[in-house]
Amino acid sequence: MVNDPLKIAIKGTTQEHLPIEDIIDDIVLLKDGNCVMILQVSSVNFDLLSEKEQLALVYAYGNILNSLNFPIQIVIRTKMKDISQYLSNLKNYEKQQNHPLLKERIKSYQKFIEETVKRNEVLSKTFYLVIPFSVYELGIGALVPRGSKRTLDKQTVLSKAKPSLETKRDHLIRLFSRIGLDIKPLNNKEIIELFYSIYNEEVADQQKIENMDYQAPIIEAKLKTV
Repeated sequence: MVNDPLKIAIKGTTQEHLPIEDIIDDIVLLKDGNCVMILQVSSVNFDLLSEKEQLALVYAYGNILNSLNFPIQIVIRTKMKDISQYLSNLKNYEKQQNHPLLKERIKSYQKFIEETVKRNEVLSKTFYLVIPFSVYELGIGALVPRGSKRTLDKQTVLSKAKPSLETKRDHLIRLFSRIGLDIKPLNNKEIIELFYSIYNEEVADQQKIENMDYQAPIIEAKLKTV
């Protein structure tokens, strides 16, 4: 059997360029030894608030940020919203509706949505807080020899990072609940789905990740044999 040199060259390319080493116990381990925990945050429709409520919210949010004694990263992910399924549901409701007036209203609303989408891109925003844990917090004892190099042991990193990240997570949940925001820590599966959708944006909406074997690559190159 002759190995395809092109397939050998491409195999694992995506994984080699990702900074992620592993995802264990809802924590992302990076190749440089650092770790992060990812939290999804709910949003507030700021424009619907009164001017007084807006000022109060901005002031409270500023106080939260100024009170933190550890760094966080705020990530806003914007995606074009696919409303094809929503329009399909409206068509089904229209067909099932027997009342002429309601049928006409659904049809009118469907046309309004279609025209709105044509004029403007419909975007959805998702908000995340990323809590980092630095490799420098581990100390020299976390390094274990491997051949001629010294590398980081995953379990050692996790044993130190997990309690630190969980304490910071709980603190953020308490702080943001005061301004009416809910924070949901992402679990292993949700983290994998998030990164998969980021790096495979074109196909992620049509696919679901069923393989939970983290030892296997999430993305595999597929080549057609000529």
